[in-house]
Amino acid sequence: MSSSYDSRRYAQINRWNPRNLEAVLQYVRPQPGDRILDIGCGRGHLVAAMQARGFDAHGIDVNPKAAEVGIVDQIHTMSADRLEFPDASFDAVISFHAVEHIPPLDAALSEIRRVVKPEGLVMLVYPAEPFRGAFAIPTSVVLHGTPFKARQVHVHKLNPTRLVPRAEQAGFVHLESHFRLYPSPEHLSLFTVPGGPEEEQVPSSQHKD
Repeated sequence: MSSSYDSRRYAQINRWNPRNLEAVLQYVRPQPGDRILDIGCGRGHLVAAMQARGFDAHGIDVNPKAAEVGIVDQIHTMSADRLEFPDASFDAVISFHAVEHIPPLDAALSEIRRVVKPEGLVMLVYPAEPFRGAFAIPTSVVLHGTPFKARQVHVHKLNPTRLVPRAEQAGFVHLESHFRLYPSPEHLSLFTVPGGPEEEQVPSSQHKD
């Protein structure tokens, strides 16, 4: 996977979306000093914005050029299915439009589960595509020089009904899911990591597609 995303141009064209920080503040509600991991961080715009708010934010991206052109130092070249962090390293893990790119998604979810502290939060945001690859055509052109490899870019078509059971299988408890229309149609799913064997499970039927 990493070789196909080894692109300075791809790292540089990804734009900063201030609504991502708004979503973190609204749903994750981190406290100053909380350690947060951003998966698929690109150049680190959200990492920088979180640091400015007093959070101990770090980012990973599979594209090695992302760290080279990054705007903060705390960007690591790393695959989400092989996180090079100790167990229970983070108070929260967030990811915007990355999980649909990860072929070994179940392995990535297990790794995310491993590095989140008990009672920590995980927020995943992913496209609400009418069909797989519909929103990946521009990226396909940048990475592959053709629009016809969009389904190699978005290897999963996800919605809460599909993602939540996989996350629960990895050990997460689903809290809520929402559909967001702006700036592009997307789903947001929020999970927690159980704090102990007696923690009450939240039924997955509570998600809102």
